[in-house]
Formats: sequence, C-alpha cells, structure tokens
Amino acid sequence: MFGDALRARLEVLQTRQAGLQARLQDIARGAALRAVEEAQACTPPNGGDALRGVNMITGELAQHWASDSQTEPVRTGGRYTSLLANEKEYASYVNDGHRMDRHFVPGLYIDSHGLLSRDLSRNVGLTVGTKTGYVPGLHMKEQAVQAYEDAAASGLEALGKEIFL
Repeated sequence: MFGDALRARLEVLQTRQAGLQARLQDIARGAALRAVEEAQACTPPNGGDALRGVNMITGELAQHWASDSQTEPVRTGGRYTSLLANEKEYASYVNDGHRMDRHFVPGLYIDSHGLLSRDLSRNVGLTVGTKTGYVPGLHMKEQAVQAYEDAAASGLEALGKEIFL
C-alpha cells in the first residue's frame, strides 16, 4: 500500500518533470523581457524634462534596449543565458554618470520651445558644461537586473509549487 502511493507520486513527479526544461526557458524569457521593459522605463525621455538632452529627445536610447538585447534564452549545459544590452555609444554615460567638461558644441541651440536642439547646418553653437561638473547616472541597467531577478524568483517559486504540490 505504501509502495503503491510512493510509486504513484513518483509517476506524477516524472510527468511534471517532462515539461520542466520548457517551463524554465519560459521563466528565463519572461524575466529577460521584464528586464528590457524596466530598462526602457528608466531610460529618458521618461517624463523627466530636466534630464532631456539632444540625444534623449528621440527616445532612441530607450528603444535600443529591445533591439540590442537577447531575450530568447540560450541553454548551455544546465544554464539559460540571456543578454541585456544597449549598444548606443553614450548608454554607459547615462547609466553610470559622467564628468562634464566645459566645451563648445557646434550646431547646438535652444529652440523657440526652450528645448535643446542641434542642427549642424545652422551657424550656431553653445558652450556646455559651465554649470554642471558631474552628471549622475540613472542606473537603468541595475534596475533592470533587479527586475529580472524578481521576475525569475517569482516564476521559479510558482514552478516549485506546481511541481511539488
């Protein structure tokens, strides 16, 4: 009797294990997508008009999280790997912060709406870095990694309950 119950439980666990790798891949994919969403949400322009600069107006930096990241997990041995990336040249400066040296930028001007704009065909320019010696980072990557970890932990906890209960 006890042997039959144990055997039945083992059969149930083996059946559940059959779909385990697919479920783990789904959890990794979902966590990677959540990380990209968080990185995009933390990247200007995101409502912080004071943070908007010439390269921030278009939202191109935020868009590159989705195009440069690899959200489809790759299985190597017992690990699933995905990649959170932003290949824009200035992404690390926005993420980590940077010094601001005083320098002249050709074509830079403040338009009629008070926004910083750039047009190299115009004979204009501004000296920048006069008021701010350091621009603090926004730490988008770190917030995205935390979102990945939270989503993965939540998915794994639900999977554990599903398999063992």
